[in-house]
Amino acid sequence: MTRLKINGVDEEVAATTIAQLLVARGIDPAARFLAVAVNGAVVRRTSWDEAVFNTGRGRDRPAVAGRVTLRHCEQSEAISQ
Repeated sequence: MTRLKINGVDEEVAATTIAQLLVARGIDPAARFLAVAVNGAVVRRTSWDEAVFNTGRGRDRPAVAGRVTLRHCEQSEAISQ
């Protein structure tokens, strides 16, 4: 399990990648108007399957850890912003 702060709430998650985290939370990673930031930096959608949450083990894949911000808005909300 990995400890993350997701949208301001401390959580223990079994997911090891951003894509797995989204699916575990019932969010379709292919959904439009969806953004993910880790420690304040937006993570490109093309990296969601590869970037692993830093568990302190191994250095063979890109690692992310810490604060995760998930933002999913409706199309009408995205257009008005």
